[in-house]
Amino acid sequence: MEKTSYYANMGGLPPQTELLSSKATFTTAYAVIPRTVMTDIVTSLLPHWNETRAWIIARPMTGFSETFAQYIVEVQPGGGSDRPEPNTAAQGAIFVVEGGMTITLDGVAHALRAGSFAYLPAGSKWTLKNTGSSPVKFHWVRKRFQVVEGLEAPPAVFAHEDERELVAMPDTNGCWATTRFIDPADIRYDMHLNIVTFQPGGIIPFMETHVMEHGLYVLEGKAVYRLNNDWVEVEAGDFMWLRAFCPQACYAGGPGRFRYLLYKDVNRHVDLI
Repeated sequence: MEKTSYYANMGGLPPQTELLSSKATFTTAYAVIPRTVMTDIVTSLLPHWNETRAWIIARPMTGFSETFAQYIVEVQPGGGSDRPEPNTAAQGAIFVVEGGMTITLDGVAHALRAGSFAYLPAGSKWTLKNTGSSPVKFHWVRKRFQVVEGLEAPPAVFAHEDERELVAMPDTNGCWATTRFIDPADIRYDMHLNIVTFQPGGIIPFMETHVMEHGLYVLEGKAVYRLNNDWVEVEAGDFMWLRAFCPQACYAGGPGRFRYLLYKDVNRHVDLI
């Protein structure tokens, strides 16, 4: 079985000898935020969090993300928060890429490590602590939960990638597969956070064009990704935002696997203006 890795080498500052040019791109259809951009000087501090910094790589704003915010959070030993989520309407999805921590939800402690996932329902009471001896790094996706009359609220989910099946797309011979932490048939959830895996040579064999907005963070490997009219080379540590209906495709040429963390909004009617 191939060893699993999750990119977590963000931070630092490029030397004065570094070239200014990069693949950082911001358009009305997509954005690429490469790992070279995620330096110490672009981090944010968060209220009611201690020994913590965050790279905010997506946020709702005109011409950018419309449904979600995504953070990369780094918590030092002893750090965390007793009041992590300021918005009672916001649900959260967390994926750990380095280190370990404990989330306590409704009085029950859950130990998380690299590869662990947590779904935290809107309005739930939770805390997060790094009780270890080294920093912990994780992705935190926040989305306003869309309540549906007559549909019960979704429960919390705690899982690890090792506990979830890698499901191959039809007729791909395993070259393109998805790890799902939330049951795709459970309509109570209005967002998913999955891991998509391509084996070397795997492709998305058509230009996907659909209503779902995406955030893609590359966990491992490299590939070329089609974003609207452009082919962009991406690698572990890069982030892509894709607007709804942005044409998209992928070619994973190798030499190793290409894997990314994928956000998408699902299971709801479209709001009418």
